[in-house]
Amino acid sequence: MASITLKNIVKTYDDGFTAVKGIDLDIADGEFVILVGPSGCGKSTLLRMIVGLEDISDGELLIDGDVVNDKAPKDRDLAMVFQNYALYPHLTVYENIAFPMRLKSSDVPDDEIDERVRRASRLLELDEHLERKPANLSGGQRQRVAMGRAIVRNARAFLFDEPLSNLDAKLRGQMRTEIARLQRSLGTTTVYVTHDQTEAMTLGDRVAVLRRGDLQQVASPRGLYEQPVNLFVAGFIGSPPMNFLHGTVEGDTLKLPMFDVPLDDRLRAAIGDRELVIVGVRPDAFEDADSSDRPMEGGVRAELDIEMTEWLGEVLYAYIPFEVEASVREKLTELDRDLDGEGLRTELVVALDSVSRIRAGDPATLWFSPDSLHVFDPESGDNLTRDQARADQLEDEAREQRKRALQRAKEREEQNAPAA
Repeated sequence: MASITLKNIVKTYDDGFTAVKGIDLDIADGEFVILVGPSGCGKSTLLRMIVGLEDISDGELLIDGDVVNDKAPKDRDLAMVFQNYALYPHLTVYENIAFPMRLKSSDVPDDEIDERVRRASRLLELDEHLERKPANLSGGQRQRVAMGRAIVRNARAFLFDEPLSNLDAKLRGQMRTEIARLQRSLGTTTVYVTHDQTEAMTLGDRVAVLRRGDLQQVASPRGLYEQPVNLFVAGFIGSPPMNFLHGTVEGDTLKLPMFDVPLDDRLRAAIGDRELVIVGVRPDAFEDADSSDRPMEGGVRAELDIEMTEWLGEVLYAYIPFEVEASVREKLTELDRDLDGEGLRTELVVALDSVSRIRAGDPATLWFSPDSLHVFDPESGDNLTRDQARADQLEDEAREQRKRALQRAKEREEQNAPAA
């Protein structure tokens, strides 16, 4: 295993385009870190620089404290799993997994090759497929073979480049579980690139969010969700994404397109002397006041007309249109482009309990707590309501949870290990 440290890493191509702009990131030994962001944000380029497939224009890359900028990929002792699996079609599953150890540079004896292949096969539940060819496997099975080939190398770190993007939704869910289980079992340092924020939220110990080559925020999934640093992170993390509304201050009231919010001490301190702000609220912050059995004191009630609903069994989505203030439209349109959106959304999305009887065309009384609101500066996009103490607490909790999960995985591995 290994720690990986990026110090002001820059990638500028010959045509002058800078794809990665001074990234600083410390990845601890055994940590699972996700690089996430929209297409073209620089995440795959950054991964390729770590493994050595792209030259570093400036900055230092250290593995276990050693600078490796000028080392060839084979000398960095990192194992990469590609998006397209990169399997040899004429070799069996067994030989595909064994291939890295058959190279002249590996010098691994045959009995150890067999032991490593069968251990990886057991971990990945491939025992019954060892004599099959890749063409006869499903997409998920092929991806497990590619992972097996990485495991047998006993590399210092695993690097994954969008490994699940070729799979259907059901298989992606299954493989996410497989990868998480495997990483906890092996405890190997892992860097994983994806544009899918669901993968990022479910897999990573920490998630690094990139935008146009710049690192926006690095935090645990819950830290990103609850305490985003800016509009971009808030809009990228979460499904459905955060709602953004314009808010104007009139006396003691924050006026939003569909309802008014009394200014409490937290909101006053965040807004300061600004007259216009962008307000973010998660879809799950709302409740149907007529069907919820929760106490409704201290919150805000809003009488709204529901345009459309989607009932999905476990959740009911309700949609309420609104008009965007012209003064913030340009900022939100730019944000939508950066998020690979298909056009600025001018409707409030609300996620309600599935027991709600609200349907399209109904008037509805919704409730939410002002504590759930995020306030952003309309110029810089900074989150004015971010609570640094709460953010630090979430990171401490995430580290403790990870430590417990690794310990449980280690205990299970010892229990399931074959007797000598």
